[in-house]
Amino acid sequence: MSISDEQLAQSKHISVEQVQLLCEARGTTNETLEALPESAVRRALLRLDYPDLPTARGLFRLKQEQSDDGSVQPNALGTAYEQGQALLTGEAPPSTAGIPTGSNGQRTGGGPAPTAGVRPAHWVWLGPGNIGGRTRGIVIHPVQPDRMWAVSAGGGVWHTEDGGAQWDPVDDFLENLACACIAMDPSDMSTMYVGTGEAFQNLDAIRGNGIFSTTDAVSWNPIAATQTPDFQFVSRIAVSQSGKVVLAATSTGLFRSADPARATWTRVLNDPLGDVRFDPQDSSKAVAGALRDGAAWFSRDGGLTWALAVNGQWSGRVELAYAEMDPDIVYASVQMTTGQIWRSQDGGATYRSRTILTPGGLPADYLGRQGWYDNTIWAGDPTDADLVLVGGVNLWRSTDGGDHLSEISTWWDPGSVHADQHAIVSHPSYDGVSNRTVFFGNDGGVFKAEDLADVGSEPQPPFVNGWTELVNNYGVTQFYGGAGHVGSGRIIGGAQDNGSLIFDPALGTEDWREFFGGDGGWCASDPTDPDVFYGEYVFLNIHRNTDGATTEDTQGDRYISGQFFNFATGDWDWKQVPFRITDAKNENALFIAPFVLDPNNENRILAGGVSLWQTNNAKQPNTFTTGPTWKAIKPNAGTMISAIAVARGDSGVVWVGHEDGMVFRTANGTATTPTWARVGVTGPKPLTPRRFCTCITVHPTDPDTVYVAFGGYESGNLWVTTDGGAQWTNLATALPPAPIRAVAVHPRRTKLLYCGTEVGLFASENAGASWSPTNEGPANCSVDDLFWMDETLICVTHGRGMFRIDLSAVP
Repeated sequence: MSISDEQLAQSKHISVEQVQLLCEARGTTNETLEALPESAVRRALLRLDYPDLPTARGLFRLKQEQSDDGSVQPNALGTAYEQGQALLTGEAPPSTAGIPTGSNGQRTGGGPAPTAGVRPAHWVWLGPGNIGGRTRGIVIHPVQPDRMWAVSAGGGVWHTEDGGAQWDPVDDFLENLACACIAMDPSDMSTMYVGTGEAFQNLDAIRGNGIFSTTDAVSWNPIAATQTPDFQFVSRIAVSQSGKVVLAATSTGLFRSADPARATWTRVLNDPLGDVRFDPQDSSKAVAGALRDGAAWFSRDGGLTWALAVNGQWSGRVELAYAEMDPDIVYASVQMTTGQIWRSQDGGATYRSRTILTPGGLPADYLGRQGWYDNTIWAGDPTDADLVLVGGVNLWRSTDGGDHLSEISTWWDPGSVHADQHAIVSHPSYDGVSNRTVFFGNDGGVFKAEDLADVGSEPQPPFVNGWTELVNNYGVTQFYGGAGHVGSGRIIGGAQDNGSLIFDPALGTEDWREFFGGDGGWCASDPTDPDVFYGEYVFLNIHRNTDGATTEDTQGDRYISGQFFNFATGDWDWKQVPFRITDAKNENALFIAPFVLDPNNENRILAGGVSLWQTNNAKQPNTFTTGPTWKAIKPNAGTMISAIAVARGDSGVVWVGHEDGMVFRTANGTATTPTWARVGVTGPKPLTPRRFCTCITVHPTDPDTVYVAFGGYESGNLWVTTDGGAQWTNLATALPPAPIRAVAVHPRRTKLLYCGTEVGLFASENAGASWSPTNEGPANCSVDDLFWMDETLICVTHGRGMFRIDLSAVP
């Protein structure tokens, strides 16, 4: 029996308007919200204040890729990779600053590797082995179904030989790990294609470098003809039954290749495309869907020519699916407002809308507000053309061709399927009778429904029956930052869409746990108390955990930036000044905003919005009216703060970088009103970049020596001063032209530098005068943060989890 908006509002102590907004935003029903625990209701209400997080994530990453003029260099990631490879010569030493370079035959790659590809003698992968990441595509070997491949948005291609019980990367050094789709040649199962670059972002967050192929399912190589700006964002690849024709949907159009070497590609449509499919029974027929403008096309000559389909007033992204039973039936999941299903009876030439109602007769808003980000549809049952699955935040099932939809997953229950659905793939033996197994890719990794008829069979949510998580060392978590406590060995990390996570060495790589939900960001650990950790939600909303990050926040009272859940009003609220960061309240901060714990004072935190905020009582007890007190100690400079550093041994020396490249310094940062000066603007050796300042690192023993890193696909992204900012030297001339996100100085041997870039980790033994590539361990993915636990370096990646390497014995 359906529950009304009024009844639900009364039972959850929220307003009718909030009920309606939650259903719309989450793409769900009143019945699911009724089963939602009150703590989860509060978290869901908070996300209403951030209605378009995928777009905000995309904008944040895009800012870090832009050059001084705001543009992004064409084919930038590929160029950076190639230059990095050029550094890797046979004459390079086996290691640099204690890090294996991968030279002289030491480099692995070329096949599945143990535990995320880490060399046990050097790097150790820390996981998470039980928390996946954004998965855009899955293929399954049709004859050996335990062999599966999955592609992740930041961690490359992964392979399992045992149906998902254990995953390994196929090649840690694939030229581009930003993988968005995968397709297998039906005529030759050892031939596969992977498209890179994630176009399903309004701002194209993760840049690719064309299409990669393999003919042995082991070695992957770039297709040279696709390493152009036209193939920087490849959304979908389709291969004809004969294997002769490959179609690639990209952000600049639809491309077709019919020569065996794939040396020639012809643009056959000019519109940005998100989807393309061949008819499963007749490869002369194909359909394609728009990336964002609500159109669909069909072809009757193998993709040579295309005609616009007749439909209603569509808008947004269009995902398509042929009905396996009858390919004349094609389904479209159209973004529109909150998702609509349309059905074609003539192979995609014309479409008619379905009613799209819940079993109770209410509109089934299955895509919520973000159908441009998570939108997938399946009609793969060979016995029933009316059986349809669609995915937005949750998964839904229809047994009448899209007229009625029922939820079959519940995003908030760990026994169900993770939120944000991207791919649905049938088991090769799926017959609708004896085998009804289907696999799903989403922001949490890979999941399986052993029996599609069983999942979602409960009379009411949460829907947990029949779901199996297949993460199992599928290590593609995208971290933004990390921190650790030396005494306990515990490490925390802020992950995209997977919350703030903790690793306890006593529990191992496959038992990471979430202690705060949503997107995680920067982190800090109190060196004097192993139970105190700090993390953040988006836009500088800092939270504090005081029990060693062993429990989740259920009351909404862990924010020390000033936000709290007001039980009297049933909504989120903000404390009065001085118990709040006003920039956090007003969202005047970067999506992932910087904050640091003063290395000399565990009670002081500095946090960056448009102003620099300081608290000197970070461990003050937190209530719904009081807590740590905050004040702005640096005036608004007109742009957001992107990096902060405090000199070890002198809390008065504080450095601040901004998103437009401005850098400021103060020598009296603990004063009531510090005096700030912009550095690097004048002088014989100025600091020239005017792009996103990603990182500032102060020398551990010399506060006048400071390293400043920048974004953009440029060659001058790492600079050093040795006189407190008067003169600067570019240290990046020998580094790949890519964003540099993290810099670490060995705490004892201070001429040893470690540099985290968009294309892996690099090291120097002479304070940056020369560099060698060192990405043998953390792979060829973005290294977003580096931090020390004694003399063990922790490498935080955006796509491969975390790694560590003991550098205490560096000669």
